[in-house]
Amino acid sequence: MLPRFLRSAADFSNVTRVPVSRTERLLNLLIALLNTRYGLRRRELREKVYHDSSGNDVAFGRMFERDKNDLRQFGFEVETLTDMGWSEDDPATTRYRIGKESNRLPDVQLGPDEWTVLLLASQLWERAALGTAAQSALRKLQASGRLADVALPAGVQPRIKPAGQAFDDLVSALHARHPVTFTYLAGSTGNEELRTVEPWGLGSRFGQWYLVGHDRAREAPRHFRLSRITSAVTTLDRELYTPPADFNVRRELDRLPELPLRSAVVDVREGKLLALRRRSSAEGGSAGRPEAGYERLSVQYRDPEALAEEVASYGPDALAVAPPELVAAVLRRLCAAAEFSAEPEPPYSFGAARAAAVRKRTSEDQLKRMLQLVPFLVHNQGLHIQDVADRFGITRKELEDDLQILICSGLPEGYPDDLLDIHWDDDHVYITQDLDLTKPVRFTVEEACALLAGLETLNGLPEVAEGGALESVTLKLLAAAGEEGLRAASLAGPEVAPADAATHATVRRAIESRSQLRLRYLSPQRDTITERDVDPFRLYSLDSTWYFEAYCHLVRGLRNFRLDRVQEVRPNGAPVPDGITPAEGVPARLFTASDDDTTVTVQLTRQGRGLADDYYAERTAELPDGGLVAEIRFGTTDWLPMFVAQHGGSARILAPVELAEASRMWLAASLARYGG
Repeated sequence: MLPRFLRSAADFSNVTRVPVSRTERLLNLLIALLNTRYGLRRRELREKVYHDSSGNDVAFGRMFERDKNDLRQFGFEVETLTDMGWSEDDPATTRYRIGKESNRLPDVQLGPDEWTVLLLASQLWERAALGTAAQSALRKLQASGRLADVALPAGVQPRIKPAGQAFDDLVSALHARHPVTFTYLAGSTGNEELRTVEPWGLGSRFGQWYLVGHDRAREAPRHFRLSRITSAVTTLDRELYTPPADFNVRRELDRLPELPLRSAVVDVREGKLLALRRRSSAEGGSAGRPEAGYERLSVQYRDPEALAEEVASYGPDALAVAPPELVAAVLRRLCAAAEFSAEPEPPYSFGAARAAAVRKRTSEDQLKRMLQLVPFLVHNQGLHIQDVADRFGITRKELEDDLQILICSGLPEGYPDDLLDIHWDDDHVYITQDLDLTKPVRFTVEEACALLAGLETLNGLPEVAEGGALESVTLKLLAAAGEEGLRAASLAGPEVAPADAATHATVRRAIESRSQLRLRYLSPQRDTITERDVDPFRLYSLDSTWYFEAYCHLVRGLRNFRLDRVQEVRPNGAPVPDGITPAEGVPARLFTASDDDTTVTVQLTRQGRGLADDYYAERTAELPDGGLVAEIRFGTTDWLPMFVAQHGGSARILAPVELAEASRMWLAASLARYGG
């Protein structure tokens, strides 16, 4: 066996061999149980797989039961076989095996158009656990057959931005079927109330994310808007519940009436807040008059919380006058922001740069990856080792560690041909012995939900929905996902069809033809409208809000423009110059760093920690309460007091000191408008 190991592992000369790890033990146990028809007795497994000669039957029994449970977590059901008349309690006569087709993903054959749609769906989730799950599901499909060479639609990247940490916590509890508790701002009373909920589904409607579930206190189904959750979500992981068998969150949210259109009264400083003025009119019916230097406006709105977030961000430049619920919502945000900003600075210590900081990888992560890696290599022979590492989102060193374990794994006490055989020539990887690991493990619930909910979301894009590829790939994935696919009805993404269809079409045509655009653009942060020539590269969305990335000749750099802030756009007759290219990476980044950016230290609560990802924090430090401190680079800092006020107690500035003081003064001036 040793000469063969050296031959297969010749390229691992710089890697130190370590004792058998938990990952290797689980992999060898899986291979042994998959490759036995009759079954293996516990004694045989102990000797040949575990190499355990300690004589401690109790300790070995506990380890074996844990390993069986771990394999079940991956979906491999360990069968227990006994001879006629014997009991399963007798370890001498009980045998174990796993069926060769146990938990295998069925073959899914996809054409180029279907791969195109699938790639878009896998890239939808902006971040969080569902983004990782979607990429994992895509790798499993790639592992069942060679990925076709496809071209994505020119410059189009729809994306879904989950609603912060609460979204991740609720998805996790939803799939594990655990109840949750949180404090909730009741729309009917305006009071914060503790809720205990059995989560049935999550979905987006009217620009808001909703939880649908059984409210235990009211003993009835209820809808909860995630923006009204005012505490961290706590999972009751010792309790389980059973959701309705035919539940479909999209169907439930379709019954949800849109909030009525109402009018608010807001006093606005003269000559300020062009974005708010665009959708308002002069107010003449309310009692009283605004202070000198302010104008009274009537603003149409549906959701008081959304308008309160905007008005709070304007600080002393805006004063909510009516209705009372809007005034209360603005005050609540400003008070929470002021209180948080006045707290003592917590002790913290930054680790490595955020780009290199990743979640600690566990043996479960590694085994899950290996079960995708072997079939991927079988169906994609000869890929460059760095390409393989990139596909799996790991470093070359991590991939080499995986391969080192794989080439030492196989049938217990088998001959050389009973081991996995993986090697490469000139850094191109080949596998010649796969030991029945040629099919990837079937989708998890998270993977099925991420892909199928993503495909349903794409139905709102005409350029994707046309041609039938979207419908056909959805049916194929539903068939392949089985029961897990049915549970995808618990998740519904937002409508991504662009509201600014004409602007969207103009920008897309310019991207396809590589034509320059002339546009008039409203910048709320600078409170100005500017004219500029831009070279458009790609369209992308965050939920229902669409952006396009372009090289701006006015500022001589890459910028991102919201379609709903474009006042006017048209081709200017010039082509996009050669040599100017979009930023690397998919999806596009909302913020492009430059050398003259200011590094700002921001403290985020547990509810607001997702902002570190939204603004591409370079370093983070975890805090004991679940929050974190993040270092974020900003091109301009004048608007950061607005940022603090907008997030209402979820974010504050720690450094530079002058920016922290500016935000506190901004909040104090804002509260003074309401009487202090």
